[in-house]
Amino acid sequence: MKERNLFCPRKPRSSSHSGAAMGIRHGTKTQHHSKHTSNLYFVFILLLLIFTPRVDSSWWYIGALGARVICDNIPGLVNKQRQLCQRHPDLMQSIGEGAKEWIKECQHQLDTTAGTAARLTGTTRCLAGREAAFVYAISSAGVVYAITRACSQGELKICNCDSHKRGRDSDDRGTFDWGGCSDNVNYGIKFAKAFVDAREKMVKDAHALMNLHNNRCGRMAVKRFMKLECKCHGVSGSCSLRTCWLAMSDFRRTGDYLRKKYNTAIEVTMNQDGTGFMVADKDFKGSTKNELVYVENSPDYCLMDRAAGSLGTAGRVCNKSSRGTDGCEVMCCGRGYDTMRVKRVTKCECKFKWCCAVECKDCEDMVDVHTCKPHKRPDWLDIT
Repeated sequence: MKERNLFCPRKPRSSSHSGAAMGIRHGTKTQHHSKHTSNLYFVFILLLLIFTPRVDSSWWYIGALGARVICDNIPGLVNKQRQLCQRHPDLMQSIGEGAKEWIKECQHQLDTTAGTAARLTGTTRCLAGREAAFVYAISSAGVVYAITRACSQGELKICNCDSHKRGRDSDDRGTFDWGGCSDNVNYGIKFAKAFVDAREKMVKDAHALMNLHNNRCGRMAVKRFMKLECKCHGVSGSCSLRTCWLAMSDFRRTGDYLRKKYNTAIEVTMNQDGTGFMVADKDFKGSTKNELVYVENSPDYCLMDRAAGSLGTAGRVCNKSSRGTDGCEVMCCGRGYDTMRVKRVTKCECKFKWCCAVECKDCEDMVDVHTCKPHKRPDWLDIT
């Protein structure tokens, strides 16, 4: 059976318009759709990748296999990826750790929990919107981060610290000597590019070009936040001499950066010869080099859409006092919300009892629970 891309089955191009897309153009008013519902659907996709046995083909599955990874049994690897896996099995463990790293970061950036997302059911459709752009970028960044960290910690035979920087240099604090153990981010980028990009390079279409572009943005985001770390030498810590090295920043900085890029992702179409992109908005004057790009419109997550796997937001619990993505105004997509009084039982008046237990009473109180109203159209449940 022919393997498929995770978000979209490959389609042969029948005309020069196959790379064209309808989507949310950069900066237009159509961006009013609920970000929170988009976030929930996004994390639902992630859960499918990790926990569903019949998951679409993807190297991301390595994150679920962990140390038990066996190259021939990882679903979805193309030949080059399988060869790299067989040659460097220790690196596959790092890639597995990288997969866990970016999934955790996704859950943070999208302000959701696995428990919330686990309530969702439905089927994923062909996605090539800003959600997919973020997924490919953050996943590629996660691989770079994990491999670079493993190199610096001496966990891999094929790489170690970056020793290319030698001699003296200077910064805003004065001069210093290069030394210590710089994180070998260039090797992390090199291997991540070879491994992660292998699938997309097999096909020449708009989806593949989009994924390659966003993969590169993710890799470079890690390098963007390399920081200088130093150790002082001298009498009584006078710091008359400094030894410095380059180290990766916390992965959260990369996640924050890519989340901003997700919010400002740019709609593009494939050019006539299929070698690159054109920005869909003719008034756009900037560069897409460091921006996330997408080629298709995201579904309307406010409404149920069985084809897209979206359950909509009708009936979802919202926070009346919040002005964020969990607030009723945003989550309910302007439809309003219903309020009902419910009895809540909580533990209270807890006391420590020697030795060694905590005893609590059950306290009851009445609280207001707010849920989003359904769409006004009577046929909203049948949208497909």
